[in-house]
Amino acid sequence: MESDPTTSEPEAAVESVSPPAEQTDPDIPGDLAAAVAKSLASPVRSVVASPRPVKGKAARRRLQLPPVSQAEAGDEEPVLAVPEDQEEAQPLPPLCASPMRGMWRREKVALYCDQVLQGSKAEDADEAMSKYLSEKLKLKDKWLGVWKSNPELFFEKYEEASIPFVGILVEVTCKPRQSLSCFKVTVSVAEPFSSNIANIPRDLVDEVLEELEYSAPLLEVYPVEGQDADVRDIALALEVVRFFYDFLWRDWDDEEICENYTALIEERINLWCDIQDGTIPGPIAQRFKKTLEKYKNKRVELIEYQSNIKEDPSAAEAVECWKKYYEIVMLCGLLKMWEDLRLRVHGPFFPRILRRRKGKRDFGKTITHIVAKVMTTDMVKNLSSDTLLQQHDDLNLALDNCYSGDIVVIFPGEYQAANLALLTDDITIKGVGKREEIMITSEPSHDSFVVSKADNVKLMQLSLIQQGTVDGIVVVESGHLTLENCLLKCEGTGVCVLTGASLTITDSEITGAQGAGVELYPGSIAILEGNEIHHCNTLRTSDSSKSTLGGVNMKVLPAPKLKMTNNHIYNNNGYGVSILQPSEQFFIVAEAALNKGAASGDKKDDKMLSKVMQTLNVEMNNNRIEANLKGDIRIVTG
Repeated sequence: MESDPTTSEPEAAVESVSPPAEQTDPDIPGDLAAAVAKSLASPVRSVVASPRPVKGKAARRRLQLPPVSQAEAGDEEPVLAVPEDQEEAQPLPPLCASPMRGMWRREKVALYCDQVLQGSKAEDADEAMSKYLSEKLKLKDKWLGVWKSNPELFFEKYEEASIPFVGILVEVTCKPRQSLSCFKVTVSVAEPFSSNIANIPRDLVDEVLEELEYSAPLLEVYPVEGQDADVRDIALALEVVRFFYDFLWRDWDDEEICENYTALIEERINLWCDIQDGTIPGPIAQRFKKTLEKYKNKRVELIEYQSNIKEDPSAAEAVECWKKYYEIVMLCGLLKMWEDLRLRVHGPFFPRILRRRKGKRDFGKTITHIVAKVMTTDMVKNLSSDTLLQQHDDLNLALDNCYSGDIVVIFPGEYQAANLALLTDDITIKGVGKREEIMITSEPSHDSFVVSKADNVKLMQLSLIQQGTVDGIVVVESGHLTLENCLLKCEGTGVCVLTGASLTITDSEITGAQGAGVELYPGSIAILEGNEIHHCNTLRTSDSSKSTLGGVNMKVLPAPKLKMTNNHIYNNNGYGVSILQPSEQFFIVAEAALNKGAASGDKKDDKMLSKVMQTLNVEMNNNRIEANLKGDIRIVTG
């Protein structure tokens, strides 16, 4: 779920796959057989595009994509081996604008809970969505849309090729109401012939449609701009349904007792909005999206595996079904934890360091670890004669050999170290030379980059370059971490200080974070002196105008402590400093004033902001906070 569900591509109709008949095997234990029977007996629905076999002329003519390496890096479309004299497809017209992008969360809640579901129970949600969509489709029976079809209908698979969909401009004819699980529309190629792939053969498109009996899943079709208001209403209805099944609906909803289903949907809408506006830090949001995507994929895998089982499944097939089923159950449990509002208020950022502290060495001495490809005497000339040394050409090995009190000295070069995510002992890691020359990059396959749980860790004169990891570039889980004269180039959130942990950053630079440059969780402590925090909140959301995070973000239940002196916070997409307060007030401040917010430069709220900052134990002296997109300082209620 890395993309906005309101615009994910390609979309397809909701499918219901019937499992094979229940079978048991005398060699399988009773409890295992019951679990397998349950997994086989439960139809699994999904909203992912599924390939439909094409068996006629179109199947014989499917196109072969060239290797990506043969195409120029800047190519936006694949180059196909097709006749030169064929009719070239025109570019696709723009799709209807997404009205849901501009909706506030309360408007989304009103739309789904009051207009669409109208108090429905979980087991009636499909029928409610079907009824809502059918009513909208009555407005107009013919309209133009872009059919975003599965690429497998047109192309032979090629590992290095990446085509999210094949888009064809079609004329749509709506059939009478059907159940949502099999909503189909009649489609024919519209004039002028248009596609996102300029040189796709027109006759191949005609052949594919003929094989499909000119029928396509309704949710794969997107109305185009330039039509009347009725078509725009249909476009909104389709978007509402797609978003519901992509993000709000869960397979398990109708299997559990839920007294108020619309209240559950409201919480999921709030979760989505918290992700979009940055209330939930980028790394946590990415992990949630990855978990949800994995859950969906595992459900599809189970569908496909079930569909390949014949009437009499073997013991091995039954066991495999059982394994897949319980993997889905575990992912389901994780998703439910994220959906719990109490966990979301404090951030579902669970400690991940399981490594135990080593403490001091048995003989009580500390060691200085030299990290360099080759060590020379000149490198150690300033060390005292009784210094104990170890030389490593691998930073990971140096960290693995550290005990509390050790010092890791890194010479210019580029390094990676998974053990930076396992800092449990009090060590100092410092570079020798310009910080730009001591580059430590993250390993993209790992979730975490630098994670500290020690009483006192120091990182000095280093460049930390985040690549692919989803957590904050530095996460302080507990204890105290010092960053001194460091450059942090982020991809996820910047520095995260969790509840009860503390952080000191001096003379450092933080840039490029998807969320805030520094995230302070409830009850944390931070001292920021002489730093630059800029160009943060790079994550593009469905509603960037509502995104507030920028330089420094504080979550205040209970209040963290922050001291900022001589920092330069600038050119961030949100506010320079944002103070996130839950709607339940925990300190005495006039509610009306809080709801108005308090931004620097707003003179009538200056006293309010001063009072809140005193209550929160926020001390700010001689900071330059300027050129931030949303403003300098803001209290955000949620």
